[in-house]
Amino acid sequence: APDHPPAPPAIASQSGGCGVAGGRMTDTRRRVKVYTLNEDRQWDDRGTGHVSSCYVERLKGMSLLVRAESDGSLLLESKINPNTAYQKQQDTLIVWSEAENYDLALSFQEKAGCDEIWEKICQVQGKDPSVDITQDLVDESEEERFDDMSSPGLELPSCELSRLEEIAELVASSLPSPLRREKLALALENEGYIKKLLEIFHVCEDLENIEGLHHLYEIIKGIFLLNRTALFEVMFSEECIMDVIGCLEYDPSLSQSRKHREFLTKTAKFKEVIPISDPELKQKIHQTYRVQYIQDMVLPTPSVFEENMLSTLHSFIFFNKVEIVGMLQEDEKFLTDLFAQLTDEATDEEKRQELVNFLKEFCAFSQTLQPQNRDAFFKTLSNMGILPALEVILGMDDAQVRSAATDIFSYLVEYNPSMVREFVMQEAQQNDDDILLINLIIEHMICDTDPELGGAVLLMGLLRTLVDPENMLATANKTEKTEFLGFFYKHCMHVLTAPLLANTTEDKPSKDDFQTAQLLALILELLTFCVEHHTYHIKNYIINKDILRRVLVLMASKHAFLALCALRFKRKIIGLKDEFYNRYIMKSFLFEPVVKAFLNNGSRYNLMNSAIIEMFEFIRVEDIKSLTAHVIENYWKALEDVDYVQTFKGLKLRFEQQRERQDNPKLDSMRSILRNHRYRRDARTLEDEEEMWFNTDEDDMEDGEAVVPPSDKTKNDDDIMDPISKFMERKKLKESEEKEVLLKTNLSGRQSPSFKLSFSSGTKSNLTSQSSASNLPGSPGSPGSPGSPGSPGSVSKSTSQMASVTTK
Repeated sequence: APDHPPAPPAIASQSGGCGVAGGRMTDTRRRVKVYTLNEDRQWDDRGTGHVSSCYVERLKGMSLLVRAESDGSLLLESKINPNTAYQKQQDTLIVWSEAENYDLALSFQEKAGCDEIWEKICQVQGKDPSVDITQDLVDESEEERFDDMSSPGLELPSCELSRLEEIAELVASSLPSPLRREKLALALENEGYIKKLLEIFHVCEDLENIEGLHHLYEIIKGIFLLNRTALFEVMFSEECIMDVIGCLEYDPSLSQSRKHREFLTKTAKFKEVIPISDPELKQKIHQTYRVQYIQDMVLPTPSVFEENMLSTLHSFIFFNKVEIVGMLQEDEKFLTDLFAQLTDEATDEEKRQELVNFLKEFCAFSQTLQPQNRDAFFKTLSNMGILPALEVILGMDDAQVRSAATDIFSYLVEYNPSMVREFVMQEAQQNDDDILLINLIIEHMICDTDPELGGAVLLMGLLRTLVDPENMLATANKTEKTEFLGFFYKHCMHVLTAPLLANTTEDKPSKDDFQTAQLLALILELLTFCVEHHTYHIKNYIINKDILRRVLVLMASKHAFLALCALRFKRKIIGLKDEFYNRYIMKSFLFEPVVKAFLNNGSRYNLMNSAIIEMFEFIRVEDIKSLTAHVIENYWKALEDVDYVQTFKGLKLRFEQQRERQDNPKLDSMRSILRNHRYRRDARTLEDEEEMWFNTDEDDMEDGEAVVPPSDKTKNDDDIMDPISKFMERKKLKESEEKEVLLKTNLSGRQSPSFKLSFSSGTKSNLTSQSSASNLPGSPGSPGSPGSPGSPGSVSKSTSQMASVTTK
């Protein structure tokens, strides 16, 4: 062919001409390498073996067989088709195409072997062995240029039982060529050939002619691969479809025929949950089910080159589903009856389950619609009252019905979260909090009985979509974000946080089993999302309900993933660099559980260790002054021996610099002038805080929930003109001191505290490490014994007395 790739390498160049395989002499004339052409038009080596030609009963013809020389396995089994073009190249190569985009080559070690097999091929095709190509190859584009489609098409053999083999070979040989496929499809359409074939199918079944049935299987499968809608319409018509399925029961590669028709007529039952009056709609539903069954169960899994040949079959099913949804949508009586029976208390459980499953499948079909049609579909469902119906169904006891209702709810939320939000805000004016749709969803999430919480994960995703400000609308009259979040925090947030608050009343979680831990991790994930996206709503809630303190109780959980979730929640809050949060953290001493977890983690170098250090590193790098001072003043004694990172030493250095600036305000002012670009606060942060504050509606603040804005620090203008020379001297002195401290720190080994720690203060906050009071320094297993070399948490032997930290 004009576009043929370079020939594959000859076998002799790779074998060195050796005729030995497996330690014994073999017939080197028949020794070959098998090659296939890949997508990049390069030849891939499929293995070395010995070729032979013989009659294969299964393929019903003379075939080429190559068995591997290593283990005798079959490398190639290819029937010599009468119409396939074989080419002989370079005296030792035979190349041909098995199907579109699937080329094969045999590379012989010796010319004599190549000539012998070439004679066999030419004998089957009735050609003279002196030719180098068995069929006239014309470039298809040239053939199409000179051969008008209006010219006489393909002539089909007469449709008789005796000629089925000939018809099967004609269909198989036409598939590789697009032009021949087109001509074959036209001939099948024009002559009503498919119906004649199906008549022969009945004759073969009556006569139990298995050979004829096998040929019919190959013919019908080939017609599917022609990919023509006009042919599908004939094959899938009411009178033909069961016979087509019958033909596909007799796969020659299977020892027994499949019973597809028996399944479709006896096992699969058509249920009308609501009677369908339109006969056309009913017929369309039957047809779609059967065609889907053919695609999924009857047709063999398509090979790589057949995959794109079934695209029209996919389209046929797709457009059928679109038609079904459209016809059902237009039948108002049908939908009215459906929703009436769904919500009627008199409807029995089995019937209701069928109705909900039907509605779920109906929504699944709608995913095939175009966006504008899907809009109309969901608007119709909304007008029919799908959300009130779901509310009723979700309140029922039947777990299967509730599960299907949850799936339907997920379709609605994914399609139009605003529609769902509008509904729940309207119903809040009439109903108690307990029966609100969102609260029912939260309760199902909390009560999920699945050990892996599969349903809870899905529901948490839906809640996240509903509370995500990114998909909320803002109109001229109202802001959906303000209205909905005000509603959510007032009516729903207490339901979501109930399991968290119930489980954190003591110093450690009251229930710490795996399923509870998973549920609390999900709740924390959503709360963390709220901290990031909800600004003052979540801030008021956390501070007034003391949520962060309760969350940090979970740092004591035996489940590391839950403790890390709690830490991540706090890290998200600190990451906001919000002074409201910072004052709340300091007032309630909320670093205490974190420091305790850090010390209890001991010498383990794990995610907990790294995450806690990263939190303190963030405070240091971002120079959050209030938190820096709080940590050093209250927890420095516990952290000062941690040498394997410089984070805590760096925090102490920040603290001392800060204190020095407070003691010398003139120095601070001059430094701020000279190094303004380094110490200037990001203007955007200020703007964000101001905007957040001024956007706060009075309505959103309930009694006792007002948050006081931070007062700006006053600046003394008189401090600015301090002499520069005095400042520069102090600056140099300070920098030399810093270098000295860092040098000493780097020289010391990696150490960290693993000692017993008690926090004594007026706030009654006491915490101790794992060891009991009897665990004295130097005793076996005491915290004072040396740790492993270089590990975080190992402690020097000199740390023998208990360290005590006093909080203000």
